Amino acid sequence: MLVVVRHAMPVVEPLMLPDRWVLSDEGRAAAGRLVFPQGATLVASGEPKAIQTLEHAGPVISDTRFNEVHRVEAFGDDFRVVRRAYVDGVDHPDWERRAEVVARFDEAIASYPDRPLVVASHGMAMTVWLTARIGLDDPGEFWADLRLPDALAIDLDARSWSRLTPQ
Repeated sequence: MLVVVRHAMPVVEPLMLPDRWVLSDEGRAAAGRLVFPQGATLVASGEPKAIQTLEHAGPVISDTRFNEVHRVEAFGDDFRVVRRAYVDGVDHPDWERRAEVVARFDEAIASYPDRPLVVASHGMAMTVWLTARIGLDDPGEFWADLRLPDALAIDLDARSWSRLTPQ
């Protein structure tokens, strides 16, 4: 079984790069309600908020190949519009190409062949990878509907996903 997790809610610090953000108290509580398959290998991106989302379930391996899309992005109110356009296929200057995101995610998934595997990552990277691997019908809508946190069971053979219910 493969489970892909979007990190829980961080403390938003406008003067700090998002890849340094940590979970808020609410985020930690919500992450603690996520239940994963027994004996799962837990792997998270290199970002604190992703690592912290899994910590309640056991030791976490950090792998930067699961990091969010690399980008130059101003802090502002329109970030959702810009990000949704990206996952829908719009290229932005100084943003990682979607094919590169898929390649690094694929490489990382393949390097953890044991199942169950739980991967904590980020909304855009997850959406881009899932679009390539299972063919999301509407990537922008999928991305907009992701929760903080969110846990998705992925069946690559059936090209399907289902949301896991937190406790």
